Amino acid sequence: MRKGWEIKRLKEVCEKITDGTHQTPTYFDSGYIFLSSGNVTSGIINWDKIKYIDEQQHLEMQKRVSPKINDILLAKNGTTGVAAMVDRDVDFDIYVSLALLRPIKVITPHYLLYFINSPLAKAQFNSRLKGAGVPNLHLNEIREVEIPFPNDKKEQQRIVSILDEAFSSIEQAKENLQRNLQNAKELFQSEMNSIFTNKGEGWEEKKLGEVCETISDGDHQPPPKTEEGVPFITISNINKETNRIDFSHTYNVSTEYFEKIKPNRKPQKGDVLYTVTGSYGIPVLIDFEKNFCFQRHIGLIRPSNKLDKQFLFYWILSPNCFRQAHDTATGTAQKTVSLNSLRSFKISVPNLETQQKIVQQLDKLSTETKRLEAMYQQKLDALEELKKSILQKAFSGELSER
Repeated sequence: MRKGWEIKRLKEVCEKITDGTHQTPTYFDSGYIFLSSGNVTSGIINWDKIKYIDEQQHLEMQKRVSPKINDILLAKNGTTGVAAMVDRDVDFDIYVSLALLRPIKVITPHYLLYFINSPLAKAQFNSRLKGAGVPNLHLNEIREVEIPFPNDKKEQQRIVSILDEAFSSIEQAKENLQRNLQNAKELFQSEMNSIFTNKGEGWEEKKLGEVCETISDGDHQPPPKTEEGVPFITISNINKETNRIDFSHTYNVSTEYFEKIKPNRKPQKGDVLYTVTGSYGIPVLIDFEKNFCFQRHIGLIRPSNKLDKQFLFYWILSPNCFRQAHDTATGTAQKTVSLNSLRSFKISVPNLETQQKIVQQLDKLSTETKRLEAMYQQKLDALEELKKSILQKAFSGELSER
């Protein structure tokens, strides 16, 4: 520990460490603001997506805790250990999923906030999590977390100023990278949209069912699960970002069950899977050999020999196809694209040679887009690591060099 620094527990540097109401609130269209852990991100309170309670509940909750400006709100579960500062003077209440920390004069609120969001605090929080299902932080555990700090408040403020400046530059760099990442994705979408909208000579408009061998869905019966056997996937196994299947966490069914499934419900290489319920419109091109089956919320599209499988995949990815899915999806709780609607989607198809040229064009653009996405994501990850490194130095006294 550097000279002029000391280590104390949070309960020694805060006049109050408590949490919000333990009662499940009743919400209204307007009234007093009510926040939970979902409203807190690293350093920022999201005041946009809020809920409201009435005056009676508000008055009761204020007896337990009345948050005020410069208090720190800490997520006890969910995104555990994430904290933000109350940055506006407004009456509001908090749920039990949030802890409130109110520092005494020995610690500046901004210094405390940076500490709580640092790797040093995160490691202590993680080691103190309780519970098997959804681990959470108990107040007693939060109170015992140790914070290093310089006794001189001017030094605390100097460290905060350094962190403010460094993090402002990092956030600006992240915004630029995220904008570039979004531009790369939009360029690919724009090119696809242009190809499938500005059709050339010889393109024929067909119903999707007319250019496919079969369009079906998964087994409608609940599968008998087994410890080992053939993987059974659900929509949660389909990655929307990569359009791939994640087989790492799947149910299994017996080989006997799998063998009884009709051939038009068994995926094979060259098929395209298509989510039809909830997060509808996500395609996966099966470009591998593997036995597996799937739930009825997923459709199976098997193209005929008149339709290139990759051309079909790109078309389903395009805004042209998604627009038709959006227009035909029905239901309230979960929107669903019926198989009849899917079979009736209008697709314009050129000859096979043209389809394959388009696939080559889109493959090339897709490869370049993924390269750019990987590069931008790598840089974003590096900036996050830089933030952690700076915070690590800040709370080990290494930013105290004058």
